[in-house]
Amino acid sequence: MLKAINLLKSYNGKKALDNISFQVEKGEIYCLLGQNGAGKTTTINLFLGFIKPDDGNAFIDGEEISTGTSSLNKKMAYIPEMVQLYGNLSGMENLDFFSRIAGFKYPQEKLSEFLTKAGLQEDAHRQQLSSYSKGMRQKVGIAVAIAKNADVIFMDEPTSGLDPKAMAEFTESCKELAATGKTIFMATHDIFNAVNVGTKIGIMREGSIIHEMLTTDIDANELQKIYLETI
Repeated sequence: MLKAINLLKSYNGKKALDNISFQVEKGEIYCLLGQNGAGKTTTINLFLGFIKPDDGNAFIDGEEISTGTSSLNKKMAYIPEMVQLYGNLSGMENLDFFSRIAGFKYPQEKLSEFLTKAGLQEDAHRQQLSSYSKGMRQKVGIAVAIAKNADVIFMDEPTSGLDPKAMAEFTESCKELAATGKTIFMATHDIFNAVNVGTKIGIMREGSIIHEMLTTDIDANELQKIYLETI
């Protein structure tokens, strides 16, 4: 579903991505670990089409991202660290607004169904977003991805600032999405969540993927040791 081949990207002579290659299959959750400046967000921005590589190729479902076609946009959803939503609108109204931008018009019952599927409690569906916690905002972001029927969901530090309960709910939502065939590509600092939620993990340093492993082959303590030795 995702494929990177020898991607290179530099800013002012400094390499942000240094010849990286990887592949993510349909239904996988790929967690990209690394310090700030390692190249995680640059990788996501490149796949989203926000920036172009200096060299190399990136593909989503077999289609090269440089084509910039609308069909690619329909296949993707993006959940940033701070989900940008409208505080004066309810969760349902936000979902309705962003669904319409993506070309979908749903009845209220369906919007509520998407929010529930994303883990947002029913009594919050019509509350103003200004009253939401970060975890609740993330659930609206996930609901937008579900409503858009995106094949690939990119997430940048999605668990930052979440309490343990919200973290557990977020992990469960990701696993449920993957079980339906959705592919998730997540940039994160959180070693323990990466082991819990991911199917595959890559560790980045200075624009390169130094290690790549399946979560079935490693536990959190082993990953932490490798991570600390890498950075």
